[in-house]
Amino acid sequence: MFTRDYCFEILKEHTKSESLLKHALAVEMCVKAYAREFNQDEGYWGNVALLHDFDYEKYPTAEEHPFKGNEILKEKGFEEEFRMSIMSHADYTNIPRDTLLKKVLFACDELAGFITAVVYVRPSKSINEVEVSSVKKKMKDKAFARSVNRDDIIKGAELLEMPLESHIQFCIDALKSGKFSLDM
Repeated sequence: MFTRDYCFEILKEHTKSESLLKHALAVEMCVKAYAREFNQDEGYWGNVALLHDFDYEKYPTAEEHPFKGNEILKEKGFEEEFRMSIMSHADYTNIPRDTLLKKVLFACDELAGFITAVVYVRPSKSINEVEVSSVKKKMKDKAFARSVNRDDIIKGAELLEMPLESHIQFCIDALKSGKFSLDM
């Protein structure tokens, strides 16, 4: 398995946008917390999460992302299961979410992005002020973080067979314990 440092270097090589880097780190924190919860390989799961969107800045279209990233990771020697886990986070790849990791990655992707957006509008800009009720309230506001797919957030909780509120709380707690910050 490749180290987290190596995966982070790949991320930074392909991603210059601070917001995309923060997104990758937020998804990593949530996915690693679920790995601990489910007694899975935290490092492996975290690396999948860290690299799930590493190609998005250069290849943002559905025709290219995450397909180009898959090619790059294949050339670097990443195993097929690792790459297919990343591929599965995008519905249009038609890769089935047939493992717990694939379900967790999908469930955490949009939610981590949405929670990050909620942090941005808090007066302190701190994850410590974010509550489930504020996330759910903002989900109803279609103008807020309009690029985040609310249906995917709901579908992610369903994939994990969790109430939406529990999934949101779990991810908030993961970001708090991971010391998520908007400062990089």
